[in-house]
Amino acid sequence: MLFIAEIGLNHNGNLDLCAELIRQAKWAGADIAKFQLGWRDGPDEINHINEESLKKLVQICNYYEIEFMTSIFNEEALELSKAIELKRYKIASRTLVDNPDLTKAILEIDKPTFVSLGMWEDKELPFQEFKNITYMWCKSLYPTYPWDLKDLPKNFSDTKVTGFSDHSVGIEIALTAISRGANVIEKHFTLDKSDTTIRDHSLSLTPGEFKLMTELGRNIARNNDIGE
Repeated sequence: MLFIAEIGLNHNGNLDLCAELIRQAKWAGADIAKFQLGWRDGPDEINHINEESLKKLVQICNYYEIEFMTSIFNEEALELSKAIELKRYKIASRTLVDNPDLTKAILEIDKPTFVSLGMWEDKELPFQEFKNITYMWCKSLYPTYPWDLKDLPKNFSDTKVTGFSDHSVGIEIALTAISRGANVIEKHFTLDKSDTTIRDHSLSLTPGEFKLMTELGRNIARNNDIGE
């Protein structure tokens, strides 16, 4: 069972806030602290991460013994990511749909890669020729409401889609997905839901909420294993 704390843009461009988010994500039981490279990225944007700050983030994650991971949104971001040794990659559904060449380039690195399907509309899963993919079920709605999730898989174990990238408010839907066999959960993570810098803060989990989700989720996953 893997839990990804999607810090994303919730650091507001502040490296010190990044460090605290990483520390709290570890405390909350996350296995991975995930950031974003190339999405709204530039000198005048809040998410500008250069090579120096990227290496600093990895150093912070190593100190707290949590895995660093990033979504890659453009070719420049992919080149920047090669300055560090990533264990895994994440491909957002926007990248999957809008930039298949970049998606293929990331997959060809041959590292384990999470691929989000929020904007994917075809019945056939994309890039099935690659064996390094973990597909993530997702709704690209921010936030996602419970009534938007009526088609959540009844049994993830019966599909090739084993992860869930969840944009709903709260932890209930994520726990439902785990009870149905999902073995990777990604949730947005913040220290302050009232922060209005970007909209992601309001739909994110606080450290206490994330910790409750990881504790309950791992218990549910263990019970799933016992029942098999």
